[in-house]
Amino acid sequence: MPISPEAQKRLDRIAEYEKKGYFDRDINDDPPTQPLKPGEVDYTCKKLSTKIASKIANKIGQNHFEKMMKNGDVVLKEIRGQENLASVKDRGALVTCNHFSVFDNYAVYKALKKTLGKRDLYKIIREGNYTSFPGLYGYLFRHCNTLPLSSSLTCMKELFAALHILFERGEKVLIYPEQGMWHDYKKPRPLKLGSFRLAVKEKVPVLPIFITLEDTEKTNAEGLPIQAYTVHILPPIFPDENLTVREDTERICRENYRLWKETYESFYGKKLEYTTEVEFDVCTT
Repeated sequence: MPISPEAQKRLDRIAEYEKKGYFDRDINDDPPTQPLKPGEVDYTCKKLSTKIASKIANKIGQNHFEKMMKNGDVVLKEIRGQENLASVKDRGALVTCNHFSVFDNYAVYKALKKTLGKRDLYKIIREGNYTSFPGLYGYLFRHCNTLPLSSSLTCMKELFAALHILFERGEKVLIYPEQGMWHDYKKPRPLKLGSFRLAVKEKVPVLPIFITLEDTEKTNAEGLPIQAYTVHILPPIFPDENLTVREDTERICRENYRLWKETYESFYGKKLEYTTEVEFDVCTT
C-alpha cells in the first residue's frame, strides 16, 4: 500500500524541520484554536458532573484503545524499568515522555497503571486539542483528565493553581516537554525548560519515560508501518533544594535528555545524530 499524500507531507516536514532545527514546531495542520475562557475547565474534577464525565470518557477511551491493541492497530510490546516506580509510588510526580503519536499517552498509562492504583493519569495538552479537536479524540481530549494550556493568562493561573492541588494530592501528571507531536519520530528532541521549572517550583520529582519504536509487518490506513512500542521507565529525578530554581531546572532538563539519549542509543544500537545544519541546545525556553 503506498504512503498517503498527507502522511508523506508530514514525513517531509519532519525531515525539513530537523534539518533546520525547528524541533518544537508542529508538523500537523491543526484546526484553528478556539481560546479557553476563564472558569471553563474544571481542572481538578471538583464538580460531580466533571467526575461523572471523566469516568465515562476514561471507560470509552480504555475500551477503544484496548480494542485497537487487540486488533494489532496499537502494539505495546514491552514495559521496562518498572522498578523505577517504587520511589514515586505514593507521591505526586511530573511524568515526561517523547511525543510521536496520539496513542503514546495510553502506553504511558498502561506502564503506570499498577502505580496509579485507583487514580487516573492527568495529561497536559495544547489548548486547541481541548477546544477545537473533532470526533472521538476531541471528546477524549476534553474529558479524560486533561489539563489544557491556554493563551489566556487568567486560565494559565487557574492551571498552575490546579497543578499545585493535584501534586499535593499525589497525582501523576504527564507532560510532553518536546512540545509538538512528530509522527513516529524515533529520536529525542530538545526539551522545553518550562516543563521542568514546574517540577522544581512544586518540589515534585520528574519521572522520565522514553518510548522506542519498531516497525511491524502491518501498515495503517496511511500506508505507514504500525509501530511496536517499548516503554522505558527511567530513574526519577528529584529536585535539589540547594540549587536555585533556575539552576535546578536546567540540571533536571539536561538529566532528562541524557537519560532519553542513553536509552535511544542503547535500544537502537547507534549513536544519536541529527541532520540539523545549525547549532542548537537540548534545553530551550
